[in-house]
Amino acid sequence: MADQASTLNIEKVVNDILSTIDREREREIISRRFGLFDRKETLEQIGEMLGITRERVRQLEKAIVARLKSQADGYKLPHIESVQSILEKEIVDLGEVCRISDLSAKLSKENSRIDQSRVSFLAQLCPNLIVIDENDDLYHAVGIKKTHDENTIKTLVIEVIESIKQVDKPVHIDEIFKNTKHKNANHTRALASVSKNIASLNNRWGLIKWPMVNPKNIRDKIYVILHEGGKPLHFNEIASAIKKSDFKRRDVTTQAIHNELIKDKRFILIGRGIYALKEWGYTKGTVADVITKVIKKAGQPLHRDEIVKEVLKKRKVKETTILLNLQGKTQFKRVAKATYTLA
Repeated sequence: MADQASTLNIEKVVNDILSTIDREREREIISRRFGLFDRKETLEQIGEMLGITRERVRQLEKAIVARLKSQADGYKLPHIESVQSILEKEIVDLGEVCRISDLSAKLSKENSRIDQSRVSFLAQLCPNLIVIDENDDLYHAVGIKKTHDENTIKTLVIEVIESIKQVDKPVHIDEIFKNTKHKNANHTRALASVSKNIASLNNRWGLIKWPMVNPKNIRDKIYVILHEGGKPLHFNEIASAIKKSDFKRRDVTTQAIHNELIKDKRFILIGRGIYALKEWGYTKGTVADVITKVIKKAGQPLHRDEIVKEVLKKRKVKETTILLNLQGKTQFKRVAKATYTLA
């Protein structure tokens, strides 16, 4: 079946189906409304071009599509049986429902807008398939009619969203699946992929408003890189990681990243150019500030080795830097050999 899909000539199939429409005006309406050879056009645009009213275009489109679907029901349209078999197989593999763009990607290397429009057109004619128009909540999608109708898909997608809210953090699709009654995790993934309220990044799924799965700006991307890495990184390393990531926009400059690191309170400078997340327990301040906190917390004088050990947990600096602060800052006083307290 994979070989069939790779050899399916979508353009030829579309042309052969259009050739069954006798009147040129009707072929024009279908071609332009579905965007089969160029961008999709509105009823008004087509009406002006053909010299008829918007309402007349709508009536003709409805009648032509109904006639084509009737022919498809009896498999009297060219190639429709084999096309339906191929589309069904790909949709089932994708989880029984999928975006038109994902289905088109299986059938076309370019996966252009026109390719997607043609796939959508063919899917709407196939008796065993259901096509969902894009709206505020769902992407342009297609499903297997015997297991889905539009209302069922909407209900199942809401179930996925509620499951994600229940977990309350980005997780692997298997975790979301556990809280649903879906057939399998692949089905859950498919439903999540058609929702405009859900996003995924690095195989973790969450609500579109969560930066961890849908970082919208440089700061969010920096946060994801640090959080995923789980350790402090130099700003050059962060820049490199963003360029290698799956983010939509990765063409950010190192200087821009450094500027955002300085501005955002979520990021703490803990060494020369090295940043960590505040949520890891790091706080802002100089090395001297950290030494002060260490001694205050101890409530007694500390040996310099103990001070160095504790400061290095909070800052990525050289030991000599810590010792120079101990010896050179007036807020610290030596009270015994290599032992310091606050002045």
